[in-house]
Amino acid sequence: MSEVNRSEVFEQVRDALVELFELDAGDITPEANLYQELDLDSIDAVDLVVYLQNATGKKIKPEEFKSVRTVDDVVDSVAELLQQA
Repeated sequence: MSEVNRSEVFEQVRDALVELFELDAGDITPEANLYQELDLDSIDAVDLVVYLQNATGKKIKPEEFKSVRTVDDVVDSVAELLQQA
């Protein structure tokens, strides 16, 4: 299986955040904290997981998202899922 393109995953995550939460794409950086800087809450995180599941066709376990704090953490999680056959 080919290496997952992290920049494509980042774009998908950024687009999800813009679409779901009406965030400014310019505010969404890999280092941005989902909860403090982007003002998401736990319900928003669930919505993001559902969106990403639909977008990737992969099942995301909620416990895999518990440690996610930044946009880059989300990208890592999604990229890891996409690596799995």
